[in-house]
Amino acid sequence: MRAIWYEQQGPAHDVLVFGEMPDPEPGPGEVRIRVVASGINPGDVRKRQNSFGVGMPYPRIIPHSDGAGVIDRVGDDVAATRIGQRVWCYGAQTYRSFGTAAECVVVPAPQAVPLSDAVSFEQGACLGIAGITAHRAVHVAGDVKERTVLVQGGAGAVGFSAAGLARLAGARVIATVRSAGDAPVAQRAGAHHVVRTEGRSTSEVVAELGALATDGVDHVVEVAFDANVNVDVELLKVGGSLSTYATVASEPPIPFWPMAFKNLRIFFLGSDDFPASAKADAAHAVNAMLEAGWPGFEISERYPLERAADAHESVERRRTGGRVILQVSQFGT
Repeated sequence: MRAIWYEQQGPAHDVLVFGEMPDPEPGPGEVRIRVVASGINPGDVRKRQNSFGVGMPYPRIIPHSDGAGVIDRVGDDVAATRIGQRVWCYGAQTYRSFGTAAECVVVPAPQAVPLSDAVSFEQGACLGIAGITAHRAVHVAGDVKERTVLVQGGAGAVGFSAAGLARLAGARVIATVRSAGDAPVAQRAGAHHVVRTEGRSTSEVVAELGALATDGVDHVVEVAFDANVNVDVELLKVGGSLSTYATVASEPPIPFWPMAFKNLRIFFLGSDDFPASAKADAAHAVNAMLEAGWPGFEISERYPLERAADAHESVERRRTGGRVILQVSQFGT
């Protein structure tokens, strides 16, 4: 099969290799997917850069955890009826060496999720990390039905998914976005109200959010913990909760006493280590959201497999906007 891999970490054009390697074979409880599209997430780029400082967990890594395609082979203990099924997958490169930047990928059978004929492989390739992180971020503190949920960064991939999943669960959704141009994106995702932050003071943003949530916010989904934690604490009601999956500063200060006096709960989320049951629930909810008419992601850039380094550099440059994918093959289309 054709594949992209790296054997050392560093800049994309320095370390990513395009070449041929043997097709993988599924083991017991696994399926092999003939990959049509491979999604690129910021975490994939950071692993290649060694941004987390964990080094090379395997001698050779095929990057990317998310993808979509058609199951063409199954291992023992997997029903043969799954052969030919359209699927999206998650966690392909989570505690595994070979991800979806290849013509074939092997994953545990539960991580190959049925993909409706009405949903493109390109969309399927974007669902995994964003959708599963968003679902956990929305639901980790409990039921959000008839509660007010604030999604910080509603135009980003996780925020976009969180707005849709929170609305699907019956929440009243308020989203923040950086620019006026991002507002329609968050609205399309499912936000009832959208607040722009660019070019405005913190007090102005807090005032507008407070006017929309006069009784306080029940739960916050946070993309920039270091930048927004003080605002979140001010807006949250007593007994509220905050879930966060990203920060710029690795050791941000925490407003301990304001949080303590409000009896707030805080959840730090790393998607690789969510419970398996939470990931399965998230995958089911993401499919339900798509079936309910959620519009899916904008795909802004498509690259052939051999241009993976260019695709990685594009992800590195982007702050907001659509998703970047690799078009791996036409199999199953």
